[in-house]
Amino acid sequence: MTKNNTAGAAMNRRRAASGDPLGPNSEIGRKLKQYYDELVSDSVPDRFAQLLSQLERAAQPERKKD
Repeated sequence: MTKNNTAGAAMNRRRAASGDPLGPNSEIGRKLKQYYDELVSDSVPDRFAQLLSQLERAAQPERKKD
């Protein structure tokens, strides 16, 4: 086994032992999850909700034809 293989194997064992499969990328993952959670919890602006409603009403007659 070469030094690179030995170092890689040791790093994989440390990740598995710590229960952190992402290793150094864990902080990035946490920040992305935090951003996503904030984005999902935001309410939909009234104008956007109105546009979605108009699109749904416009698409309903098309569904009845099929």
